[in-house]
Amino acid sequence: MGSAPSLAALIEAAERGDAAASSVLFAALYDELHRVAERQLNRQAYPLTLNTTTLLHEAYIEMAAKDAAAFPDEARFLGYAACVMRGLIVDYARNRQALKRGGGFEITSLESDVADTADGVPLAELSAALDELAKVEPELARVVDLKFFCGFTFAEMAAMRDVSERTVQREWEKARTYLHRALRPDLEI
Repeated sequence: MGSAPSLAALIEAAERGDAAASSVLFAALYDELHRVAERQLNRQAYPLTLNTTTLLHEAYIEMAAKDAAAFPDEARFLGYAACVMRGLIVDYARNRQALKRGGGFEITSLESDVADTADGVPLAELSAALDELAKVEPELARVVDLKFFCGFTFAEMAAMRDVSERTVQREWEKARTYLHRALRPDLEI
């Protein structure tokens, strides 16, 4: 009996468009992706009515629909998955807010389903700032996705990327400074 393909081989095959490899890769990383989805939902200051499994499966559908997505390693794959989930949560929260503002007849309290992170920053603003950071410094945006949204430690990220832990910490601090300035320009650092 042959051995199972390595994660790197699965990523490479999925990158070439092999649908079977994509499915095996998803199954291999399902538990980790489920943890990422759960963390994404738990970052909200106010609970959303979206559940972890639904978010995970919606992310899979969106990721499978991308033709040219490149995932050379696990860190980039998980970072991309976190980014897709973040986008889905922002869209979900926006749709819920639109419904509350007259798109449907739903009675809610004033405090429910506001799309803020646990830090009080609206998720849509954080998402936009991260998208801007990704245009300028893609690696810094990936570090934020892996740390803030996926919950990886500096040591785990360093091992995934084959760099020193101190390198990841410096990138994290640089990214935090950028995001702080983008989200709170009125405050001095």
